[in-house]
Amino acid sequence: MLIIRIMKENKLKVLITGSSSGIGREIAIRLAKEGYKVFAGIRRKIDKEELESLSENIKGVYLDIANVSSIEKAFWYVAKNTDKIDVLINNAGIANAGPVELLDIKKIKEQFDVNTFGAVALVQKFMPLLHNSRIINISSMASYGIFPYVSAYCASKRALDILFNSFALENKDNIKVISVKPSSVKTPIWNKSVKRAKEYFDTVPETQKEKYTSQFVSLQKQALENNTSAIDTFVVVDKIVKILKKKNPKSSYNIGKQAVFAEILSKLPSEILFKILRFALKRYN
Repeated sequence: MLIIRIMKENKLKVLITGSSSGIGREIAIRLAKEGYKVFAGIRRKIDKEELESLSENIKGVYLDIANVSSIEKAFWYVAKNTDKIDVLINNAGIANAGPVELLDIKKIKEQFDVNTFGAVALVQKFMPLLHNSRIINISSMASYGIFPYVSAYCASKRALDILFNSFALENKDNIKVISVKPSSVKTPIWNKSVKRAKEYFDTVPETQKEKYTSQFVSLQKQALENNTSAIDTFVVVDKIVKILKKKNPKSSYNIGKQAVFAEILSKLPSEILFKILRFALKRYN
């Protein structure tokens, strides 16, 4: 296969969304160092300049995954520089937290626009460049759907996996889809999530807010602790590099013990799972 030959020559052309920070940035830097041509999706000029200064193998691409016009412009920019993307890495993502009762519908839609619909829209637009290629989706252990208070995030990642499972079966261009499901990772997404949640929670009427205040404070603390206790980004990056070098990669990979445990829990009967989760939630009361 053409893609395997290109891999051996170490000249993969890779498009990565959400490359300004976290996993996306580290993947871009790592692959560039290994000689791959990297198109790094960013949203700010300062991020483009900073990334491009690190390696001649990195080209910054202005790309707002939730904006159809931005995706269109990014496609034509990339298409002018190459006729083939060997690997598309859907990494861009946000996390909106809160109890379902209080979640703003606009925030839920925003969650799906970035984590799910944006990835699908990107693939649809870039199909002319993706023949015999691979798509790696940075999903999450949250896709197993067992985490209260981050239901919108869980649902968006589950939907991402389901849509791309179907795409893997349907596409006629020999495109392999791989879902990577990390445990909690030390990335800026947690600080950003806490900030967004706090801003919204402050607008909730006191009569509703008081029911969830203790849980919110505890979960806010836990989210911030992910910056120190979660797995390092290099663990995810190492795994992705190994996947790129595999001739026949699996369709799904867990990364970290938490992700493996989350998958095991998700297979339990609902009533047993709910009892376990309700017991765990008591620590936040």
